[in-house]
Amino acid sequence: MRDMVRRGARCAVGLIWGAAAAVVELLFTAVAGLALLAVAAWPAGRRAVLRPVLVCARRLAELDRARLRIWLGVHTSPVYEDTQALGYLACRWTLGVLGAVVMLSAAIGLGYGTSWTYLWLLVDDVRNSASVLYTSLGGLFLLFLAVQGILAVAELEGKLAGRLLGPRHQEQLERRIVELSTSRAAVVDAVNDERRRIERDLHDGVQQRLVALGMLLGRARRSQDPDRRDRLLRQAHDESRRALDELREVAWRVYPTTLDEAGLRAALETVAERTSVPVAVEYDVAEEPERAVATVAYFVVCEAVTNAVKHAAPSRIRVVVRSEGKTVHVSVQDDGRGGADAGGSGLFGLARRVAALDGSLSVASPPGGPTLVAAELPCG
Repeated sequence: MRDMVRRGARCAVGLIWGAAAAVVELLFTAVAGLALLAVAAWPAGRRAVLRPVLVCARRLAELDRARLRIWLGVHTSPVYEDTQALGYLACRWTLGVLGAVVMLSAAIGLGYGTSWTYLWLLVDDVRNSASVLYTSLGGLFLLFLAVQGILAVAELEGKLAGRLLGPRHQEQLERRIVELSTSRAAVVDAVNDERRRIERDLHDGVQQRLVALGMLLGRARRSQDPDRRDRLLRQAHDESRRALDELREVAWRVYPTTLDEAGLRAALETVAERTSVPVAVEYDVAEEPERAVATVAYFVVCEAVTNAVKHAAPSRIRVVVRSEGKTVHVSVQDDGRGGADAGGSGLFGLARRVAALDGSLSVASPPGGPTLVAAELPCG
């Protein structure tokens, strides 16, 4: 309820500013139209007049974009042509007038809806109490309709700005092609990096254990002393257990089976249990994300926690996973010494994983800490 009231109040302020801006936009549109009409048959004069008109149109459009962003929460692309700004202003003033009418209706409804309070307080003899009641109810109904109109006009403002100031369809397609090509190349690089990491883990860990195991078994086989043979076999048994533990660790880092068996929350709790530093997990996701999103969210947490423990020497780590609409937000914050390099191999690989889902990854790690790794992953 509080959020709805706050949103309605912000939209109302935005429409009031929009109504004031509509006066300037209407005057500008009329003057610019007359000036261009006067030199329509003169190409050189048309170019001379069009240049300052487009400059003024862009400035007014930027002011209106700021109004939309601050008061209506509408974010539009900063990449648009000056002619698009001129067309936007030529259409936008009509919504400004509509917003003024809606705000005037809201003021009238509020006045009539609360009329019973000051009539009963200021007038000693209110003979027709029924008319006062009907007037108040009518005013409240008009106020209700006006509030709905405020929200509707605010939505129309966002759609108009997105349509007239947004990129054209061809530009959107070209930009999307570039994004898909970049993300595809990033996925290929991430897969290759993951393969190299697995090969390095196997070579430096499991392979060395198996070599040592083979040497111990060979020495035990050649030994003639029963006591020495038993001692070597016990060492070989211990070495085989350590090799098996390291192999399980490598398999866990490649892909945790808990993620498929019990879901993202259980996988994150397992990460917290396996970490030497206390990790607090806050999980607020209504429904289990789809597998691709859950996998990327898991690796974001796992890599961020591993980097923090390895490089930042934190005393505690806080992991927050929550969903808002169709977006899953993941954040990992530690109280370590900071200074994390966002361009490092680990975080850079995470950024490529996130980008493959059209998500975004941000890293804030000033010297002295704290470090915050945050990712936004779209669902559906």
